[in-house]
Amino acid sequence: MEMTTLGYRPVRQRGMVLVTTLMLLVVLVALLAALFVTTNIELASTKFSRDSTKGFFTAEGGLNIRAEQIRQVFVGYNRPQGVSPLSTDPCEGTNLGEGDFACSDYVFNTGFGPRTARTYIEEDPGNPVIITIPPGERYQYLNAQEYRYTARAIALDSQDRTEALLELRFKSRLVPLFQFAAFYDKDLEILPGPTMTLAGPVHTNGDLYLNTENSSPGFTVQGQVTTAGNLYRGRKNTNVCNSNPVRVYNPLNPLSLVPTCSSRVEVESPDVTGWNGMIQIGVPEVTVPEPEVLDPEPGQVYWDKADLRVVLALDAGGNLDTTYSTNGVQVRNQDDSVNVDATNILYACSGYVRRNGAGSTLSAVGTSNAFYNNREALTIRMLDVDMRSLFDCLHNSDWFGSGKELDDDSEGGLVLYFTVVGPNSEASSNNYGVRIRNGSQLRATVGGAPLVRGVTVVSNQAVYVQGDYNATNRIPAAVLSDSFNVLSQYWFNSSTNEFRDSLSTQVLTNRPASNTTQNLAILSGTDTTGGVEGEGGQGGAYNGGLENYPRFHENWSGRTYTYNGSFVSLNRPRHVDGAWLYGAPQYTAPNRVWNYDTSFNNAANLPPLTPRFVYLRQELFVRDFEQ
Repeated sequence: MEMTTLGYRPVRQRGMVLVTTLMLLVVLVALLAALFVTTNIELASTKFSRDSTKGFFTAEGGLNIRAEQIRQVFVGYNRPQGVSPLSTDPCEGTNLGEGDFACSDYVFNTGFGPRTARTYIEEDPGNPVIITIPPGERYQYLNAQEYRYTARAIALDSQDRTEALLELRFKSRLVPLFQFAAFYDKDLEILPGPTMTLAGPVHTNGDLYLNTENSSPGFTVQGQVTTAGNLYRGRKNTNVCNSNPVRVYNPLNPLSLVPTCSSRVEVESPDVTGWNGMIQIGVPEVTVPEPEVLDPEPGQVYWDKADLRVVLALDAGGNLDTTYSTNGVQVRNQDDSVNVDATNILYACSGYVRRNGAGSTLSAVGTSNAFYNNREALTIRMLDVDMRSLFDCLHNSDWFGSGKELDDDSEGGLVLYFTVVGPNSEASSNNYGVRIRNGSQLRATVGGAPLVRGVTVVSNQAVYVQGDYNATNRIPAAVLSDSFNVLSQYWFNSSTNEFRDSLSTQVLTNRPASNTTQNLAILSGTDTTGGVEGEGGQGGAYNGGLENYPRFHENWSGRTYTYNGSFVSLNRPRHVDGAWLYGAPQYTAPNRVWNYDTSFNNAANLPPLTPRFVYLRQELFVRDFEQ
């Protein structure tokens, strides 16, 4: 009988099952291990990518801060100074660099903990480079000083491990404001009555309004027009436009802007494609100096860098402060203290002259209190300056000392600061002014005196330029002031050596002007249509426009005011508030023969301490490595 045993397997079979099971377990473990490794790699990769991204943005933030710091140094009329760290192990140990280029850390608090951007700056050894901005770019064909830098940033995590290393190469461009026929840091209106041609670039950080009352040939701009705000064809004060020609040159021919209109029209970017970049709307606003840059106090650039600071000092009652001179004139040091020796020298220049009881003056500097400003309805206390006599005085007295004369070319020439300090001298409305005369040729007359390289007159008060100015043997010249006023050649009686201030209280017909030529760049405050709240809005009383930027005080009918220069307005006047009004009792307009001074296109011909705006242009952005 054959026996069968259920469930029984030979030993060999049981061994194979065990081996198979173990192999399956090994494979399963290997798969689990592979999954674990893959998951860790993916997690590590994700973490690395996340950390790298955080590091990238941390480093980028550091680069942007350093580039802006460099720009701000230039805005303050300085040049970055310092030493970069060595390229080997930068920002380690004592290898930190110095000054504006030194290592600096910036901590950014993120949702994943703090991150540090360790930064430093390298300067191109070829700085600066004088360039002409290429065609097609904003501010094309203008000269600019270009400084090139490389900013480097290392991003570090909370354990000081490097997450990213970035490099930004950028250019800081300094563009002189006096290379524009008109530059406004506010709304700009150009609405001439008579024919007008503006032969140069025009820029405004606000809105731009173009119109003309003249039917033929109208108004033409022969330069690039850029506006950070809107461009309008028509007036700002009223919703009016006319069809008289307003032309802006393109590279081929002048085109008329909105040739048919009856009410104000906004011109938008698609409307100006035919101008080949000569009209650009909505460009980035540029940073310009604040009006406080003209203030007479230590720390302000024009006061600090002035070669001469002359102050007409008044006491608390508004009378002349005779502590240091009979006529109240003082020479101040940079720290605003009185330079007694220099005051005595200036006072002694050419003697003392009485003027019909209306005031007194020196032939170089003095004071008067007889001019009535009909626009302000105030009698003006003047600091009077005779430019020719002043230059004679400076030369004869060896004013600047050994090695420095009238032809000094630091800052491009001489910077002369004039002001009046007394009650309300800082108020929004006062009756102070600086009057300049005898400046037809800006040089000394004494034998052996060198020619003046250039001269910039600066004041935080209203400036009145009387007669021809810089008309003979023209040099780079400018006036920077709170407001800019013109008195014609007629206003000074050379036979009696007196101003005709007695006419200022008479009717307009008794204040006849004579032909006058002035060649200078001007930076001054201008009123705003619609008053203080008028920027960016529309309507309100007209401010007179660019065509009335110079303030006139005489009957100019049939007479010509010839002007070559550049008009810059950065603000409203801070010390005069009289409204513009055409006709009696203020003035009648001259024939305007106005031109942009094309010699300013050469940076060597710009007036001393020409104000400028600064903008950055990125050249290269590199992510060197991730770690």
